[in-house]
Amino acid sequence: MVHLYNLHPFGSQQVVPCKLEPEQFCAGGRDALFVAAGCKVEAFSVDGRELCRPRCAFSTLGRVLRMAYSQEGDYLVAIEEKNKTTSLRAYVNWKRKRTENSRVCIRMVGHNVEAPFSESFRDQMSIIEMPLSEAPLSIACCPVKGDLLVGCRNKLVLFTLKYLVINEQFSVLDFERSLIIHIDNITPIEISFCVGYVAVMSDLEVLIFKLASDLTNGERIDHHLQETSNPLKQTEDIHNEISQLESDDFVICPKPMELLGEKSEQSGVSVKLESTGLADEKLKYLHIQHLLYRRFAPDISSYVLSSNIKLHSLQLLPIYQTGFPSDGKNSSQEKELLSLFCFFSLPHVGYLYMVVKSVELMSVYQYPEKSQQAVLTPQFLHVITSHNLQCFTVRCSAAVAREEDRYMDTTLKACPPVSMDVCVLRIQLFIGLKAICHFKNHIILLTKAEPEAIPERTESPRKLLSTKDTSVKTKMPSVAEAGWNLYIVNTISPVQLYKEMVDYSNTYKTVKTQSCIHLLSEAHLLVRAALMDGSQLEPREKAELLEAFRESCGHLGDCYSRLDTQHSHLALPYYKMSGLSLAEVLSSVDWTGENELRKYERGLTFYINHSLYENLDEELSEELAAKVVQIFHVTEPKQLPHILCSPSMKNIDPLTALHYLRKLDTSGFSSILVTLTKASVALKMGDLDMYRNEVKSYSEMKLVCGFILEPRLLVQQRKGQIVPTELAVHLKGAQPGLLVASVLGLQKNNKIGVEEADSLFKVLCGKDEDIIPQLLIDLWEAQLVARLPNVVLQELCFKLTSQYICRLSKRQSPDTTPLRTAEDLINACSHYGLIYPWVHVLISSDSLADKNYTEDLLKLQILWWKKLLPELCEKMKCGGEKRQLYLSSLKETLSVVAVELDLKDFLNVLPEDGTAAFFLPYLLYCSRKKPLT
Repeated sequence: MVHLYNLHPFGSQQVVPCKLEPEQFCAGGRDALFVAAGCKVEAFSVDGRELCRPRCAFSTLGRVLRMAYSQEGDYLVAIEEKNKTTSLRAYVNWKRKRTENSRVCIRMVGHNVEAPFSESFRDQMSIIEMPLSEAPLSIACCPVKGDLLVGCRNKLVLFTLKYLVINEQFSVLDFERSLIIHIDNITPIEISFCVGYVAVMSDLEVLIFKLASDLTNGERIDHHLQETSNPLKQTEDIHNEISQLESDDFVICPKPMELLGEKSEQSGVSVKLESTGLADEKLKYLHIQHLLYRRFAPDISSYVLSSNIKLHSLQLLPIYQTGFPSDGKNSSQEKELLSLFCFFSLPHVGYLYMVVKSVELMSVYQYPEKSQQAVLTPQFLHVITSHNLQCFTVRCSAAVAREEDRYMDTTLKACPPVSMDVCVLRIQLFIGLKAICHFKNHIILLTKAEPEAIPERTESPRKLLSTKDTSVKTKMPSVAEAGWNLYIVNTISPVQLYKEMVDYSNTYKTVKTQSCIHLLSEAHLLVRAALMDGSQLEPREKAELLEAFRESCGHLGDCYSRLDTQHSHLALPYYKMSGLSLAEVLSSVDWTGENELRKYERGLTFYINHSLYENLDEELSEELAAKVVQIFHVTEPKQLPHILCSPSMKNIDPLTALHYLRKLDTSGFSSILVTLTKASVALKMGDLDMYRNEVKSYSEMKLVCGFILEPRLLVQQRKGQIVPTELAVHLKGAQPGLLVASVLGLQKNNKIGVEEADSLFKVLCGKDEDIIPQLLIDLWEAQLVARLPNVVLQELCFKLTSQYICRLSKRQSPDTTPLRTAEDLINACSHYGLIYPWVHVLISSDSLADKNYTEDLLKLQILWWKKLLPELCEKMKCGGEKRQLYLSSLKETLSVVAVELDLKDFLNVLPEDGTAAFFLPYLLYCSRKKPLT
């Protein structure tokens, strides 16, 4: 289905002041337009702000049959005919042709430039002759590298663009015949070439292949007539058989065929490579990678002339972005190919394929009239019929977006689908259209108003459908009765056309949902395509396009959020791409007719719900927060507790929140989550009685389950920082055990990370980074008992051991009462082993009578109790004010241990890196005490 809109993509129009009727014309670069007539080429400068101005003119060897311009190398190449002989010539440095009589240098391709003449090339136009063994039929220049591909009857010849360095300040452009591609069973009437991709077209066949490199394998391939495909051996026999069977009475037509990827090798078209003494090492490793073969058959049911069933307008379109080299040494811009598309057309239908990472048919264009020629751009397809210039939309930017962005089609980003119906933006009347070309924002049109050609003879329809050349000779009027014109039609800026499309879409808002979305999607793709190649944009233009892009995302977000579509979830990524805040989106909602029975679309609730879950650093006003609660009360009441726990809903009026939460109870929807949410609201109101009434009806285990369902009841994130809620602060003082159990439950269910949990307790307890509160140690002990899988056991044991030793050495008491005693831990966790005898001795001494000190010492004993003595030794080595205290503690410990333990046990206690002289007296005492007793 093709949508038809009456928009205005075409702007101003000017006439090219050429003197003779154009036979060939082409354009490119920044502003170059070439027009060939007879044995002369006129070059014009095209600037959108001024009239088309003549630049220079030069003579050709003969009449120009084909002509192409390459921006890379800034050269014009032409197939010329003189005395029924065709030749190929490249015109270099053509801008130096000041006058028609200026001197011109002519040289042969591949011949060395003699030094005396080299400097003269700087200020002269050069003509490079390119001799070929066969007559050239078609030409194509690579838009990225500037290489030239020439199509002959049975082969393609590749000329690589290169530069001959004359001196440090001057180099001369030249070509080298690098590769010959032999092709059988297809005549290259039209070819297209781009960075190794080759497209070949005959009257009813299209072949696309790639010159792929095997450099990664490190093996050189001999290209001397190397056959790189496996065609059907019977192909030539079949063609001969068809020729014999054809007669005036019946015609044999080959069946239509489409072969993609490797299957296209079965087309019967033979492709072989032949090297020509390659200068470029990379070319020595080339082989053919088949991509597409498509064959069309004439429509026998419609008795039309043979010219009506021929393909035309073959084109490879690269989409690339421009970046700068990472090393920063070279300031020249480098083009990175993003994707490649191929277009070709029959008279009434055009085909657009994507051919880089995968080969697939993207769009089919049905023309309302018979087409004569078409040109594809990243933004549009322009088609001419005999009387109309038509502008179709294309899907190239959508395809590139999906290929290159791994976040596309997620909650972060979206793009209109490639499969979306194409549309005609405009059908502009022109009388006598004959040819078209395109560059930048200019469309060049040749028109000629003349009487219809009169057929000289009439052929039978069956004969006209033969595969042989049966073109009709026409009898033309002897005197040209009609005039001709060469027009330059300027397309308007993408931003201007975008604005018109948005205005037009407003007429569909309340009538046809899909039409509104379709047109806004077209506007979005228009802007996206214009942004693909930022190198062609001025800073002001790019800023306007970026603003239009964000605005288009906002419009699409509005469509998917407020209109009834099956893709309403797309409101979320489009709103994200728009840069609009949640408050801005909500403020634009029409709240008229507001009541509790109002219907809200799924797209809006989906967007709000996800936004509130993502911890946005945005607080809604009290009014907007109340609107959000009302929306979810109507659409998804079960989500209300989650919605109210969002940091963005901080300013909600507690009475409003309680009003809607109590409605959940009265409607039969009650759960622990609703209870905890009401308890949280009660704390914000300062109503402790209401809080107690809510929580007392559930056990601690049930409350923990409620916190697991909604962690934001306890902890929230604001501007990347962990922030405890009022409920968490209250539990810290009133029910610390419930707080620790709840956070442990969150960790078990992967609702909070290890570091986040540590940060939460440090913030709750108001401690510095270096000070560990007892509540955090309680959490660590609970983690050790629970054996959490995402907690590294050794790290956890080390943290606990360090804290026990630190408090023992500093005689520091915990800031709060520990939730677990040593006995609780020993009974609940195998990591806390039996108490060793020497520990009992230490505890029983008068100097260690402090209860907290005793508990830490008992807990310290498999949580690596052997670390006690090494830790004391290390602290002594560090010195400082407390060195004497550590020394006396160590001596006291050793004295008691040496008395109570056997020699073997005492040896196990001693650190491995201690000084022997220090420990020797204690060892001697321990070894002698048995005989003494």
